[in-house]
Amino acid sequence: MKLYGVVMAGGGGTRFWPLSRQDMPKQLLNLSGRDALINETIARIGKFIPQEDIYIVTNRRQHESLIEVTASSVKPDRILLEPSSRNTAACIGYAAFQIVKSYGDGVMCVFPSDHYIRDEGAFSVTLTDAARRASSTGKLITIGIKPTLPSTGYGYIKLLRASEAEYNGAFFHVDEFVEKPNYDKAKSFVESGDYLWNSGIFVWKASTILDNFRRFLPKVYNKLDEIFKYPDGSLSNEKFEELYSEIPNISIDYGIMERSDEVMVMPGDFGWNDVGSWDSLGAIYPADDQGNIVNGENIKLNTKNSIIHSTGRLIATIGLDNMIVVETKDTLLVCPKDKAQDVKQIVDLLKEQGKGHYL
Repeated sequence: MKLYGVVMAGGGGTRFWPLSRQDMPKQLLNLSGRDALINETIARIGKFIPQEDIYIVTNRRQHESLIEVTASSVKPDRILLEPSSRNTAACIGYAAFQIVKSYGDGVMCVFPSDHYIRDEGAFSVTLTDAARRASSTGKLITIGIKPTLPSTGYGYIKLLRASEAEYNGAFFHVDEFVEKPNYDKAKSFVESGDYLWNSGIFVWKASTILDNFRRFLPKVYNKLDEIFKYPDGSLSNEKFEELYSEIPNISIDYGIMERSDEVMVMPGDFGWNDVGSWDSLGAIYPADDQGNIVNGENIKLNTKNSIIHSTGRLIATIGLDNMIVVETKDTLLVCPKDKAQDVKQIVDLLKEQGKGHYL
């Protein structure tokens, strides 16, 4: 069965503020020094899915910036525009309807647009195996990552398995999905060996996921079905916006993956990191001999284990330890590394205080 790639690119990347903004979110930034994260994602997928069969789903606000950043890596007619952000269920359902309408069916490999993968060869092998299994069994397959530390920033998947010998290269039924735990729970998960990090990467037949939408998220399914019943070119922008805005705002994890009895998980080991916040840059950049990760012009004295990012001005640091300092033309962020997840709260405060020009 033919493979299709679906890249979810509508996120705001708020934990990478102030570098990430609404019109230029994290996935459009060149954090690696090689290319924008979304272009790296498309190139990675392109090793086992033809480029013309890769779709990007994004929102209209980001469209112009995305077209500019991805001009050499994806065709404009493969960009599906959401008139409003309605979470991952709507995003994935929209792409599934498009594939079924255009091609009848196919295996969808669904990816976040902003993850970092160190071993792209192993990644290709894992996803190809998952696609083969999804095609032959009709299961909903999610890729889980064997945890290397008790991270509180990831969701976890508890798997059912008979023995450790079955672990490598196997597919397992899922016992439960667990939202981001506290440190003690995360530590117990890692020590048990029965939990994987939830990567947010999915593989399934388009028809299968739509059957699950019909079963578990009928309000989402029915609204998308109404949209796609319009003949090509006959649905006005105003009507599209109206119908899409009525789709319930719900994640694919909560709406389907945690409820369906057709879910399986495949462990993956390919150097995955979601680069979700400033303190995760160590997955991309090597630290210096004092444990610092520095981008831009910097002079430091007695500074260690810190992340320093400048977009123009010199940053001078004295006596810092385990800190994050990020400078842009209009903002300066300073926080301890262990508070990196709280950057999102600053974004929320800026919205509340009417300071949207900083977003």
